[in-house]
Amino acid sequence: AKMDGAIILDRDVTRILRAAVHLMPDHTIPSDETGTRHRTADRVARQTGFPVISVSQSMQIIAAYVGSTRHVLEDSGQILSRANQALATLERYKQRLDEVASTLSALEIEDLVTVRDVAVVAQRLEMVTRIAREIEDYVLELGTDGRLLALQLEELVTGVDAERELVIRDYLPGGRRAKSKESALERLEALSPIELVDAGAVARALGIGTGEHLDGAVAPRGFRLLAKVPRLPPAVVDRLVEHFGTLQKLLSAGIDDLQAVDGVGELRARSVREGLSRLAESSILERYV
Repeated sequence: AKMDGAIILDRDVTRILRAAVHLMPDHTIPSDETGTRHRTADRVARQTGFPVISVSQSMQIIAAYVGSTRHVLEDSGQILSRANQALATLERYKQRLDEVASTLSALEIEDLVTVRDVAVVAQRLEMVTRIAREIEDYVLELGTDGRLLALQLEELVTGVDAERELVIRDYLPGGRRAKSKESALERLEALSPIELVDAGAVARALGIGTGEHLDGAVAPRGFRLLAKVPRLPPAVVDRLVEHFGTLQKLLSAGIDDLQAVDGVGELRARSVREGLSRLAESSILERYV
């Protein structure tokens, strides 16, 4: 049925409070909208701060207004088409991320990591994260039509946020006291698309070097590989890294050395020792076989 008046919902958008309401916002509020309905919606959103949705059957336009922001909802088919293209791109980038992350693990074990190697992994992690956020917007706009897309997205990006944090904690200069991982993440997220493809700019954002020193050697602390050891609590990981300082010292530590760490008994020490050995073997095999 045609309704020219507004429908007022509660804050939780679960109950209709009023229907067929005639809205009269302040007419002095500037608006670029030409149609009466959309102009009223724009002014109400600016005046009240609440989101307003305007539906025009004749113009076949649904527009959402929040403050001074206007967003026109598109046909679900068009959104889904773009979302599927973005998902295909995400799959390719995720595959490349897995490759460079695997290479980094092998290089860490061999103690051959350079600034460039770390920057490339951080670069790919940030690219995957940005594409995923774009798809999240599509999922939100699609509503129930985006359920399958949401499942595919979740499967592809599971663990990516954790990996970003682990890479930064592994290579952050001076440890967490010097520069927080949060500020490093913020600098990485602030990079423009052009800066993001520049390994030197990524290295500077992480605080691990400049464009002139990409081939300089760096040593990981061991957070990434320890996170792959089964049933190892984060608190124990932190104590192991604090005690040994670098991944190479962790790899060379024996059972007795590991037991010297608070919270690491004989069983856990053996689990860590065997877990790191398996990771070292599999990472090197993946790289060279």
